[in-house]
Amino acid sequence: MALPIRARGFSWRHADRDEPAVGPLDLDIAAGEKVLLLGPSGAGKTTLLHAIAGVLPAESGEADGQLLIGDRPPDPRRGETGLVLQDPDSQVIFSRVGDDVAFGMENLGLPADVIAARIPTSLAAMGLGLPHDHPTAALSGGQKQRLALAGIHAMAPQVIILDEPTANIDPDSAASVRDAVLETQAATSATMVIVEHRVGLWLDHVDTVIVLGPAGLLAQGLPRSVFGDPALAEVLVECGIWVPETAGPSNPAVQPGAEPLPHPDGEVVLTTECLSVARPGAKVPAATGLDLSVRSGEALGIVGANGAGKSTLALTLAGLIREFEGEVRAVGNLRDGAKHARPFRWPSAFLAPRIGMVFQEPEHQFLRSSVTEELALGPRLAGWSSAEVDDRVAELLEVLGLEKLAEAHPQGLSGGEKRRLSVAAMMAPRPQVLIVDEPTFGQDALTWAGLVEQFIDVLARGSAVVAVSHDHAFLDAIGARRVELSRRTKAGERIA
Repeated sequence: MALPIRARGFSWRHADRDEPAVGPLDLDIAAGEKVLLLGPSGAGKTTLLHAIAGVLPAESGEADGQLLIGDRPPDPRRGETGLVLQDPDSQVIFSRVGDDVAFGMENLGLPADVIAARIPTSLAAMGLGLPHDHPTAALSGGQKQRLALAGIHAMAPQVIILDEPTANIDPDSAASVRDAVLETQAATSATMVIVEHRVGLWLDHVDTVIVLGPAGLLAQGLPRSVFGDPALAEVLVECGIWVPETAGPSNPAVQPGAEPLPHPDGEVVLTTECLSVARPGAKVPAATGLDLSVRSGEALGIVGANGAGKSTLALTLAGLIREFEGEVRAVGNLRDGAKHARPFRWPSAFLAPRIGMVFQEPEHQFLRSSVTEELALGPRLAGWSSAEVDDRVAELLEVLGLEKLAEAHPQGLSGGEKRRLSVAAMMAPRPQVLIVDEPTFGQDALTWAGLVEQFIDVLARGSAVVAVSHDHAFLDAIGARRVELSRRTKAGERIA
């Protein structure tokens, strides 16, 4: 039975902040209602979802006002809510996919025969045709997101809470994942609240759109009413909401028809020949037959379906994991001063200033206790002067909209803010090669444009960019040449 959600003057403030992360809000969401929750990066969308799920730790902040699920405050121990988080890695619990799907059902005390029957059904519904004992460590980020959705599908909760469920899903599969989520909601009649920047994917499938702004609730109503009001649509664009082209004015950040950057004739800095890549310990490669070259001043986009080996290739090019077969070799200026051609054999102190790597999960690479310190770390290690460091940090804070968060702890940022910080921290020392994994995840239209501006600056200064991304608009904006990986065949290069 679905449950309603009600908020009266509800707000949440992190312990190290003066202003609330979300609210104060007055909201009424009816039982069984499907809600698309929108807002610019940092507006508190994820915080609100965590509050509804009852997983905001009391020791890390302070709540005010009232938030009710049904007629009671949220409590995850009751099993009423199912939450899919932004970070795929943070929600994988067990080493085998079947056990992971079973976990939520076991906590609800479902009979063993019911659990066993639901596991394959839920895996199949989310497009994971895998045996129960398949290792979760071998899954890609997108596959881990599907696994989390399968766990929610199996639990059939009364409230379904989804935080960017298709952000790590390849575009060709996003609609099928959406449909599976909607089938789950229809089968249970659960109340559903979803945060998603792919507005057009969900607009025709939800009952209500709620928009959070910097000062609280900005809009709430029927989808076509919210986006059909010209005056309101202009406000949405100005605060960075991704407005579908058919529903209102276009976002300035993504105006069609922009000329791609010309492919430069820079020197080759990285090459591969007959390269196969795999995660450490894997007996079968994730991708094979890769003959690639990376040039200074050039953007190279790594695209393909989930599980095709894109992130594994990125980590291998970055010298962070060993090649399965073949070699990654540095050439030209990138190799100057190196004893070995393979970046994998370089000491970390030699590797870090030359090849910067932005992981798919930004939390995995933060090393300092404030945003400013995180941005300053790379340039300091590279030997920049204090004045140069200060100027670079100030530039990045402004362009990427992080000025108000300069002294905040990186782990207390929103998902989109963490992503911008992780990208900016690797950009800060201006490495010769910048390798990024889903760099635009969680961004509104304005922060997306800020990231594009910074990547164009990186390229203009002669660094190479290798980007794993499902965001083809981003790859177009930086003039990226594509390499497409496939799960079914040897990887091949496709130039676009």
